[in-house]
Amino acid sequence: MNSQLTACVTTDHIRDLFSSAMSAMYQAEVPLYGALLNLVAEVNQATLATQPALAEQLKVNGELVRLNVERHGAIRLGTATELGMMRRLFAVLGMRAVGYYDLSVAGVPVHSTAFRPTNPSALARNPFRIFTSLLRLELIENLNLREQAAANLAKRTIFTPRVVELISDFERQGGLTEPQAGEFVIEALETFRWHATATVDLATYQALHQAHPLIADVVCFNGPHINHLTPRTLDIDEAQLRMPQMGMVAKALIEGPPQRHNPILLRQTSFKAQVESIVFADGQVGAHSARFGEIEQRGAALTAKGRALYDALLAKASGTDAGLDNRAYQRRLAAIFSVFPDNDTMLRRQGLAFFHYRLTSGGEAARGRYVATTLPEKEQLLEQGLLSAVPLTYEDFLPVSAAGIFQSNLGADKLSVPTAKADSAQTIPFNGQEEPSSSQVEFEQALGVAVIDPFALYAEQERQSYAQAVQILLKA
Repeated sequence: MNSQLTACVTTDHIRDLFSSAMSAMYQAEVPLYGALLNLVAEVNQATLATQPALAEQLKVNGELVRLNVERHGAIRLGTATELGMMRRLFAVLGMRAVGYYDLSVAGVPVHSTAFRPTNPSALARNPFRIFTSLLRLELIENLNLREQAAANLAKRTIFTPRVVELISDFERQGGLTEPQAGEFVIEALETFRWHATATVDLATYQALHQAHPLIADVVCFNGPHINHLTPRTLDIDEAQLRMPQMGMVAKALIEGPPQRHNPILLRQTSFKAQVESIVFADGQVGAHSARFGEIEQRGAALTAKGRALYDALLAKASGTDAGLDNRAYQRRLAAIFSVFPDNDTMLRRQGLAFFHYRLTSGGEAARGRYVATTLPEKEQLLEQGLLSAVPLTYEDFLPVSAAGIFQSNLGADKLSVPTAKADSAQTIPFNGQEEPSSSQVEFEQALGVAVIDPFALYAEQERQSYAQAVQILLKA
């Protein structure tokens, strides 16, 4: 066993292999995604060339290396059993469930989590993420339709027998060998592959689609096809302008906060889902739209205080987009968000964002100058130029934005679902300062573990970075 353990590759390595293979598969399935990658690469190259300070900051923070490999995707599962096994599959990739998102409050009948790396070094290597949603069958009002959907989901198996064996091998061995890792990637990809045949007849599909297009997307197929992959851009506004030039029908509005000098959280846009021919179980041929391409721009991770301010301003902006194009909407949004500080120093002093601390060259030169009793306060170290503070990158998602992307690409802008439960009407992931809702408890029971509090992750990263900087400063 010891020799086998030493032969095991890291989960970071397996995640690299898998994310690359998934990107290649999706590019083959959705050729326009390849054009999207080229567009983002061009925008990023131009941005870095015209903003050397940004390029240097990304380099210092280790984010320049990860920029070209960074992707997130999304899947939608139908049963608790599928979610539990999916958690075990993503564990092989070093990805854990972070955050809880109830999208039913925004008219989408799912609740979700994000599987992603949580260790800073793993994020720097490859921050691959999968936004994973679980269908809430109880939100289908028609009882007969709900029972039919449940019966159809109960019959399907979305994991190959071999990938289940390899997951068990990983858990028993504490890792996978290189040959096992290669086989795992091949087998795991089958779960996320597109199926052009449906498991139901056309009439059932139409009834489920009328209830909500996302319900049809989950229930009517043999697997949770990856429905989008998302490269990271440094200028989403420029990317949005260029998308039509590449033959992409861009989403009307960019989701998330407005354009800022110091970006916060997450901004997203996409090209509309393609219409694809489907053969139904009764032999009839129809069409289905699910798969699209998305672009994201990431900014600073906000504290609970910062998120509360963001959510309040976003709520104030709700409904102000009627009849506006993206440029006009962004101007209106920027005006509403003018009270949100657009300065890293103010964000830090007001406790609105999380930061990574490291010694400057001056701090390195001051090693051994202090002992614990004479060490200046954090703010003094910053003012004296001994310490630098850079915002931590937001690694998670926004429920309102996710719902907006889903609805836009499912043709569901006008649709809604019943409100799930009164205690689930939360618009931000549980931040560890309140009791989780009953819907979150149900989700975690299906998952098999509690989701990780994202705010706690950022707070711990911030704490550790400062502690490490101080430790170095105090060394002679």
